[in-house]
Amino acid sequence: MGALIWLASYPKSGNTWMRSFLHNLFRNTPEPVDINEITDFCLGESAARWYERHASGPLNGLKAEEIARLRPLVHRDFTTVFPDSVFVKTHNYLGEWQGVPLHTMEVTAGGIYILRNPLDVVISVSHHFGETIDEAIEHLADDAYITGDLETHVIEVHRSWSTHVRSWTENPSPQLLVLRYEDLLHKPRKYFKQVANFLGLKPPPARLERAIKNSSFKALKAIEEKKGFRERSKKAEAFFREGRSDQWREVLTPEQVRRIIRDHHVQMERFGYIPEDYRDAVPVKAEPSNATG
Repeated sequence: MGALIWLASYPKSGNTWMRSFLHNLFRNTPEPVDINEITDFCLGESAARWYERHASGPLNGLKAEEIARLRPLVHRDFTTVFPDSVFVKTHNYLGEWQGVPLHTMEVTAGGIYILRNPLDVVISVSHHFGETIDEAIEHLADDAYITGDLETHVIEVHRSWSTHVRSWTENPSPQLLVLRYEDLLHKPRKYFKQVANFLGLKPPPARLERAIKNSSFKALKAIEEKKGFRERSKKAEAFFREGRSDQWREVLTPEQVRRIIRDHHVQMERFGYIPEDYRDAVPVKAEPSNATG
């Protein structure tokens, strides 16, 4: 029986990239591992089939609180899949839904959390969910946002980008590794080695390099073009679209940039995501009043 290691992120922030890297690192094959085999290596927390085995009837006939009560049972089932660590993908924020924790800590060993600049996330979200940029901006700011179709996935509770990031990062823990997408992109050797070390692994340099190469955006996109990718949204032309940082400078209008900064400036400030040329968009803190009455 294993313990769960959560691979967590807000959607379109690098979760699939991380899963692919780990899959390639553990498999250590000369050629990239097929991305459609990722679910054999890393379980999906919201996959409906795990909940159906505990449900009293069809999932679409259950109340929200009934589905919520199934989560701890499903998480305990996950621990039986592999004898050691069990990697589980999650897009849920770290908190409760319907009075039940979205992540069962009694069976958890740790987690890896990946965050990405919301100025770029909003572009990827718009393509993935078939939204306009303005709709995606509202999406990222929606603190009540949930998704799930109950046929293939139970409800995921994302909340807003800021709430999601804060929930996972506000209480540092040696059992949680927090990474920025941009650091993985620009210094892959340093930060993917950090991932391996966090998991207690000491891969030889050649093996680490191979895993990084075989999970690169170029490799993943080539596999999708050849074999497709079952996690691609029906509303998107491709799952692996750009993968670059700072796309926002080419896509977003100045007002859209300012809206995102106004919505998320606290968490963006924490992680160095506010561009110097847009610092005027950060709301000015009110000066404390000296009035006595």
